[in-house]
Amino acid sequence: IMTYTVSPSSTRRQWLGGAAAVMGGVMGAGLAATSQAASPSSPYPTAKAEEIVRRIKQPAIPKRDFRVADYGGRGDGKTDNSQPIAKAIAVAVKAGGGRVVLPSGVCLTGPIRLRSKVELHVPKGTRLKFIPEPARYLPVVPTRWEGVELMGYHPLVYAYGEHDIAVTGGGILDGSADDKTWWPWKGPWADGKFSDTPIAERQAGDRTRLFDMAERGVPVVERVFGEGSRLRPPFFQPYLCKNVLFEGVTVVSSPFWLLHPVLCDSVTFRGVTCDSHGPNNDGCDPESCTDVLIDNCTFNTGDDCIAIKAGRNADGRRVAKPCENLVIRNCLMKDGHVGVAIGSEMTGGVRNVYVQDCTMDSPHLSQALGIKTNGYRGGVVEDIHMTRIKVGRVDKTFLQIWLYYEEGEGGAFVPSVRRITLSESRVVSTRRVLVIRGRPDSPVTGLTLSHLVVGEEQQPSVVIDARDVALDHVTIAGKAWTAADVARLPGLDSVTCDKWAMCR
Repeated sequence: IMTYTVSPSSTRRQWLGGAAAVMGGVMGAGLAATSQAASPSSPYPTAKAEEIVRRIKQPAIPKRDFRVADYGGRGDGKTDNSQPIAKAIAVAVKAGGGRVVLPSGVCLTGPIRLRSKVELHVPKGTRLKFIPEPARYLPVVPTRWEGVELMGYHPLVYAYGEHDIAVTGGGILDGSADDKTWWPWKGPWADGKFSDTPIAERQAGDRTRLFDMAERGVPVVERVFGEGSRLRPPFFQPYLCKNVLFEGVTVVSSPFWLLHPVLCDSVTFRGVTCDSHGPNNDGCDPESCTDVLIDNCTFNTGDDCIAIKAGRNADGRRVAKPCENLVIRNCLMKDGHVGVAIGSEMTGGVRNVYVQDCTMDSPHLSQALGIKTNGYRGGVVEDIHMTRIKVGRVDKTFLQIWLYYEEGEGGAFVPSVRRITLSESRVVSTRRVLVIRGRPDSPVTGLTLSHLVVGEEQQPSVVIDARDVALDHVTIAGKAWTAADVARLPGLDSVTCDKWAMCR
């Protein structure tokens, strides 16, 4: 194992390295399966990941059914099922819990609120289609929007302070967002593309107003963004809940983030397909949660596939709750911005994240793993581990850590990133293997790459303000790299990187 330290604020000394390993035909083999067994030298803490999975509790829901059709529900694509669904849930709650079963066909509805010991079952052959009329998603409820608490639009499926809740089945949950509904609140949106042309309905003004309220310490109950505001609701948001299961269904056409548990304990996403390409359509955003499993899910999204969060700026410091103990395994990232992102709303800190046996392959995927924060967010990111990751093409960077994200320099809250490992993984092609931008007052520490094979790197990596970087069997384009190669790499002064860390 070789270790290399990049001197603080260096613009010439960078790192890209590895130990002797043969290419092993990665280009010819493409995304050939990697070994499921950890190598003797693997830094991946398998036992800790397994301990988290064992600890997560599944919801305890009585085995009895309450059929929405018995309360006037219909899957005819015409009937408004809002009241029949609410009635079935209320009856289930009064009986001590159970499974609320939707009829087959297209079931129209407004927002749904889950209660303790209730499972919403969307069978195969059922499309639960939400009516895209913003007035239906009022009155406002306690929620979070980009890491800040507020009184906002009711999420499409919501639970607050509940326990033992579930959404299951083989059907489709359709948010009905498109070029004409919900998505234009971000800005002009047509043909899958976003335009910066100003219009009166853009969310930017509301976003700025909300963030300003949080910085000034305005009480959450006074941060009201209801009728007339343009902060889109997430699709599924359990808030302050325990023992949550979301399994088997497909989520499409979401107004905003798709799956967004907040301040929850014991959360499982299993066999879910996230297929939505609107603006800010992150697939799964666990925020300030403890013990989360994301297993065997597919992501085909308009933004980050998975984004782990923990509050933003002053509001994140007020709540002060990290997101910790997450296991992500056996997932397919078909399309999106980042395969697994941490931040940028990560003020409360993120720790103990274990990613294993995932496949990422898209010409639009900018990074496989991205960590993003700045001096306004602050926060500590530590103990992030990825192993047996099969990556086809990555447009920008295999691993990116950027401590000057969005606002760039400034801010009094110095972030910290430490103990990041990537092992036993293959990458067919990437523009750069690494883009690491620590800070002089807080270098990235404890980065380990082990048994990594990269078929093609189109441009040299950028690593500034990092130390204790360890290499073990890293091969790039058929060559084993060592610290001796560092002097031949160009400095940051020859590379253009914007505040989003998109190095050109």
